[in-house]
Amino acid sequence: MWIFSNTEEQQMLQESVQKFVYKSYDFDTRNQIIASEKGFSQENWDLFAELGWLTVPFKEDDGGFGGSAVDLAVMMEEFGKAMLVEPFIATAVLAGGVISEQGSAEQKAELLPKIMEGSLQLACAYAEQGSRFNLANIKTSAVVEGDTVVLNGSKTAVLNGSNAEILLVAARESGAATDSEGISVFLVEAASAGVSIQSFANVDGKKSAEISLKDVSVPVSQRLGTSGSALQALQDGVDRATLAVSAEAVGAMESLLHKTVEYSKTRKQFGTAIGTFQALQHRMADMFIECQLARSIVIMAAMKLDGGESALEKTKSVSAAKSRIGRAIQKVGQEAIQIHGGIGMTEELDVGHLFKSVTAAEIMFGNTDYHTQRFASL
Repeated sequence: MWIFSNTEEQQMLQESVQKFVYKSYDFDTRNQIIASEKGFSQENWDLFAELGWLTVPFKEDDGGFGGSAVDLAVMMEEFGKAMLVEPFIATAVLAGGVISEQGSAEQKAELLPKIMEGSLQLACAYAEQGSRFNLANIKTSAVVEGDTVVLNGSKTAVLNGSNAEILLVAARESGAATDSEGISVFLVEAASAGVSIQSFANVDGKKSAEISLKDVSVPVSQRLGTSGSALQALQDGVDRATLAVSAEAVGAMESLLHKTVEYSKTRKQFGTAIGTFQALQHRMADMFIECQLARSIVIMAAMKLDGGESALEKTKSVSAAKSRIGRAIQKVGQEAIQIHGGIGMTEELDVGHLFKSVTAAEIMFGNTDYHTQRFASL
C-alpha cells in the first residue's frame, strides 16, 4: 500500500493554477476565447510563461522546472477542471518533448527557451489518415537532394496546427510504410511554400488542422537528430502527452462529479431534491469511485515515468492509465448528463462542455480500445 501526497512545490503549482482560473478563466471567458480567431488567448499564454508553467515539462538540463511527470499531472488536472484551451500539450509537452529528446544541442538552445518564454508556438504533425494511432504508419516522404530535403504528404488532426509557427513533421526517409526504422522529424516553418493548412475546431473547442505538404523544401540541418531515428522520441513524446491528457480528463471528471452533486441538491422532483433519492445517490457514489480510481492510475503512471523502470514498463503504465481513464470517462460523463437531464446538453451549461472535453480526451493519442490492446500486447 502506498500513499501519495503533493510536495510543497506541487501544492504551489496547483494553487497557482487554481488562482488563475478563479480570477481569469470563468465559463463565459472561455467561450469568448474559443470564439476568437486563434481559439486561445495570447495574453493567457504570456501569463503562463511569466508564471513559469511553460517550464514544467522540461528537464533542468534544458532550463526547465525539472520535467517531472507528476508535476505535469498535478498541473494538467487543474487545467482540466476549467477546460483550458490554450495549446499547452501541443506546444510544450508534445512538440517540446520531441525537441528535447531528439534535437541537437544547437536546436535545443535555439527553440526550447522560446517555448518556455512563450514566444514560439509549435505543432507536432505525425498522424496520417488511416494510421490508427500507429506512429510508425507514415507515408509522408522525405527525399534528400543535396543540402535540402523535399517533403510530400499529408497530416491529419494536428493539434495547434493552425497557430504553430514551426511544424514538427514526421516523414519517412527509407523503408516501407509501417517500418520502425527510417522515420525522421523535420522542423518546417508553417509559412513555407507548399504547406497548406486547413484549420478546424475539435469537439472540445481546441484548434487542430489538416496539413498537406507538396514539394516542401527544407535544409537538411532542420532534421532533428540523425536520419531515420525519430520513432522512439516520437513515442516518448506521445506517451507523455497521453499522460497529460489523461490527467486533464481526471480534472474534468472531478468537475462533472462536483457539478452533478450540487445540481442534485437544488433540482426538485415530486417536491423534494433529487439528491435525496437513494438510486441517484448510488450512481453519484459510483462516479466518485471512478474519479478516484482514475486519479490513482494516472499518478501511478506518472511515478513510473519519473522512476527507473524499463521503457517497456513505462509504456505499459501509460496505456493502462489511458485505458482505465477511457472507461471512467464513459461512466462519469454519461451519468452526469443523465442526472442533469436535457439541460446537461445545452450550450449554456458548462456540464455539456465538460462532457465534450472528456469525450475528446478519450480519443486523443489513442482511444480506450487501442490502449487496452496495446497494454495486452506488451
